[in-house]
Amino acid sequence: MSVGTMPQPFTNLQWELLNLYARHVSEADLLEIRQMLADYFFEKAIDQADKIWEEKSLQEDVLLKQHIRVSATKND
Repeated sequence: MSVGTMPQPFTNLQWELLNLYARHVSEADLLEIRQMLADYFFEKAIDQADKIWEEKSLQEDVLLKQHIRVSATKND
């Protein structure tokens, strides 16, 4: 197997984080970095949800009037 066809063991994000963790950062900085990552992915999820909401022309008042059964378990 040539080097060009070997799958990488890490994603580009994992490599970036490994490079960051190769440096010593304080616990406070580590917590701040974790929060920044959480905020980033939260915003991406909200943006995607907003995009779907717009694409489907959803309306809150219409959705609230619908009876939607949500199962708490897979067995229901």
